[in-house]
Amino acid sequence: MSFEELEHTADFLFRCRGSTKDELFEETASAMFSVMFENRKENKIQRKIKLSSDSPENLLLDFLSEILFISETENLVFSETRVKINNNSLEAVIYGGKFNINLHSGGTEIKGISRSGVEIKKYDGKYEISIIFDV
Repeated sequence: MSFEELEHTADFLFRCRGSTKDELFEETASAMFSVMFENRKENKIQRKIKLSSDSPENLLLDFLSEILFISETENLVFSETRVKINNNSLEAVIYGGKFNINLHSGGTEIKGISRSGVEIKKYDGKYEISIIFDV
């Protein structure tokens, strides 16, 4: 569906939307990737993620934190995510490539994902969340 950056004093605030929870999670990951990297087109490497949590909001926060951790520790740039959610569990595949300073510089390092005010809402049959990426 979509994501958009909203005005925020110090960090990056995004409103993300999806017609399903799967799509909402994918769009929220895309929003995070858009802050972190430029030129995110490579899909040669994939990582699989399985997570469970006690709520959809915590599942999303854990998912984004896991992607951030993998990106930082394995020096990877992610470009695409495919998510399947069942209750409060997810299975995802994230696609990307190795970080190359000549291609991927210019992004902003994300230190974490804020848990403040995170709530998945449903409007007109679509899911929406506002989320802050701490930089």
